[in-house]
Amino acid sequence: MIGSKDAVEDVDLLVVGGGKAGKTLAMDTARSGRRVVMVERGMIGGTCINVACIPTKSLVTSARLARRAASARSLGLNLGKVEVDLRQLRSHKEGVVSDMVALNHRQFLDSGMDFVLGTARFVAERMVEIGLDGGGRRVVRGADVVINTGTVPHLPLIPGLAEADPLTSETIMDLDRIPDRLAVIGGGYVGLEFAQMFAVFGSRVTVLDRNERLLPHEDADVAGVLAECLREDGVELLPRVAVKEVAREDGVVRVLLDDGRSLAADDVLVATGRDPVTRDLGLDAAGVRTDARGFVRVDDGLATGAPRTWAVGDVAGSPQFTHVSLDDYRIVKANIAGGARSTAGRLVPWNLFTDPELARVGLTEEQARATGRDVRVAKLPVRAIPRARTLRETRGVWKAVVDRDTEEILGVALLGPDSSEVLTVVQTAMWAGMPFTRLRDGLIAHPTMAEGLNALFTSWVD
Repeated sequence: MIGSKDAVEDVDLLVVGGGKAGKTLAMDTARSGRRVVMVERGMIGGTCINVACIPTKSLVTSARLARRAASARSLGLNLGKVEVDLRQLRSHKEGVVSDMVALNHRQFLDSGMDFVLGTARFVAERMVEIGLDGGGRRVVRGADVVINTGTVPHLPLIPGLAEADPLTSETIMDLDRIPDRLAVIGGGYVGLEFAQMFAVFGSRVTVLDRNERLLPHEDADVAGVLAECLREDGVELLPRVAVKEVAREDGVVRVLLDDGRSLAADDVLVATGRDPVTRDLGLDAAGVRTDARGFVRVDDGLATGAPRTWAVGDVAGSPQFTHVSLDDYRIVKANIAGGARSTAGRLVPWNLFTDPELARVGLTEEQARATGRDVRVAKLPVRAIPRARTLRETRGVWKAVVDRDTEEILGVALLGPDSSEVLTVVQTAMWAGMPFTRLRDGLIAHPTMAEGLNALFTSWVD
């Protein structure tokens, strides 16, 4: 409770949580001369650079290099046996992270914002009480308030799981050993990246997923090619199974499946989604409502039901990608100033950083056909792209869906080397409303992976 003697600090902008959207808005607003307070519980720079995108992609880089080195003889090189030095591996990852954390901290201070390390809880509309890390408290009220507290790994209610000391996408990066046997619960983006990574590092990896197949929101043909790539790299895939019970005894994790089978592992990684950080925020006092899962309810402009209160990033139910959070920043910045920007109709790309990469934007074939549109489908094996052959990385397939009447590109899935970079070419064409013929007939440098777009849009299968 706030006492009568508590001094309430009034600021122009109060940001609770320092993820991509919130920190960018806070710095931008502070640089304009307005008073800004941003409260962060501890991850300077947010989840992405501390425990998500940046550290995981640092380790993905190591795994890819290990895989390339192991096949160097095909490129005319004899590099000897590849060995993983876990100490050096962690040093590489932690070095990248610490550099980015330091850069973010310096940017926060240079912007002129009041950056506060502590835990905030709403006590009234647009007002929080902050328990400071160093002791004491502050009470701050914002003319505008942005909630950007993010998400944490979800731990399903499986009997014995919590007691078995499971790994999550955050804790697995601090392992002091490479497990001989790793069980992964969940066959989504996070689970598959870690599964392949640790298989390359030497673990025997088994992925357990309750869905009929991997990546059920992707077309079955593309997901099937990725599954085969993972199997080639030693990942065992068990779809259509549910975990009934987990127990750890004498250092061994026993995973009992609903079909009666059991699995022994040294560690189990839980990759079953993420939960919003809203439980202890006191959102009722702020007049902010959440949905059944705890995500903040917002409209298309990212406004909550409370006056001058907004939510951005994962906690607002936005697609859980840092680039989406950055776009949330643009929307809220405009709307705080009286604009009317919206999340409706956003063309959201995503990338799965397996090897090969899977990059997607727009509609799948199944989604496009469900709209009732007359569509054409193009597919190209990656081995048909000259650049892929020079890399000796020919696994994968590219797929495009086009409106037959308008020649508009409705979506693509690119499974192959450097797909995350090539995707932006297609997304730009989609933004511009270009017909697929512009990519089919465009003069693209040779030999590049992007050059494969010329061939993709001549490779019709339907």
